[in-house]
Amino acid sequence: MTTQNLPGQPQLAYRGDTLFLEQIRLSDLAKAHGTPLFVYSKASMLAALAAYQRGFSGRDVEICYAMKANPALGVIEVFVQAGCGFDIVSGGDLDRVLAAGGRADKVIFSGVGKTRAEMRQALNAGIACFNVESEAELEVLNEVALSMGLRAPMSLRVNPNVDPQTHPYISTGLKSSKFGVAHERVVPTYQRAAALPGIKVVGIDCHIGSQITQEEPYLDTVDRMLDLVEEVERCAIPIHHIDFGGGLGIDYNGDTPPDAAQLWKKLLHKLDARGFGARRLMVEPGRSLVGNAGVCLSEVLYLKPGDQKNFCIIDAAMNDLPRPAMYQAYHQIVALDARPVSSAATWEVVGPVCESGDWIGHDRTLDVKPGELLAVLSAGAYCMSMASNYNSRGRAAEVLVDGDQSHLIRRRETIADQMRQEALTRPGHGR
Repeated sequence: MTTQNLPGQPQLAYRGDTLFLEQIRLSDLAKAHGTPLFVYSKASMLAALAAYQRGFSGRDVEICYAMKANPALGVIEVFVQAGCGFDIVSGGDLDRVLAAGGRADKVIFSGVGKTRAEMRQALNAGIACFNVESEAELEVLNEVALSMGLRAPMSLRVNPNVDPQTHPYISTGLKSSKFGVAHERVVPTYQRAAALPGIKVVGIDCHIGSQITQEEPYLDTVDRMLDLVEEVERCAIPIHHIDFGGGLGIDYNGDTPPDAAQLWKKLLHKLDARGFGARRLMVEPGRSLVGNAGVCLSEVLYLKPGDQKNFCIIDAAMNDLPRPAMYQAYHQIVALDARPVSSAATWEVVGPVCESGDWIGHDRTLDVKPGELLAVLSAGAYCMSMASNYNSRGRAAEVLVDGDQSHLIRRRETIADQMRQEALTRPGHGR
């Protein structure tokens, strides 16, 4: 039997005419669990993590999975078992880390809108660090910590005004962004933090954006961050760790992001040259660990030829795969059955949601029939994590593949699940 790997998808291959993820036939999973269905490769996640580990070999580094990319408990568990820390952005994220067996003291808490309740929750749990994103947040964190008789470990998230050269919605390191403290306010904000009795300065943080495919933004950021560390430490405020964030892109459509191992070797060379080689480091990869580990399986419902466009209507929609509608993002779409092409046509691949923006792929050449199965690739990040119940659609099931074993890590959501927290105004009527 011939094997044909898909470009950029090391665990995804046709064996004969059938698409496999690791050792599992994807059509078997669709038959067992229905569609839409998200399927993730454990081996792919660990291989992506290994690239970071190679780049940081011999260094004092904490790799913190940015779980907003995919917060499924079964996915978090993979990174817990691999010894990772976690980058969270809500109290719910912290609950998920702990439920999956993660350690609070390996958690860093990012995000511009942390509530007092979330701060108390994180302090009670004993997290490693708050990445503070504004001067106002710093004052509130100090108040909360003092009310609990504690000191909150914090680093300041710096907005270095570096253009990550990515989509505007996922650029977070420019002056126009809501994220982080402006470069010129960093030193005075650290001076204020050092004077607050409920605050313990432990580090400095930055994150310039997501789906970055070039080295230059990272290299520019390193220089700016090290300049700031030197300025802050001249004020007798020690910086114990430097957090360079995440954002490294993946291959969606022939993209060529830097290899993680090689990129971090270059960045470490810069640190060594400036005398920071022994400093504790943190990074926050998310998409680059899980993005290419996932596929979304979907059934073709109808083919609707037209004068200007042909529509291939599938059972996955913008509520399952929001990236195309939100970011005009590209995902490869392939058939699970790689039979010889006999009647290929160009299709708009769309879902059943009642929105013109409900599209998954524009102008795709496919040879498909109703009832056949398609795989939307590179669906491991920012798909299920942003999924919704729009049009009262249940969120999809999720499966984790590990070699020749598969594990249902999320059952399909039912309408009863959706309505469980709702109530009618007249008790005893309706359901």
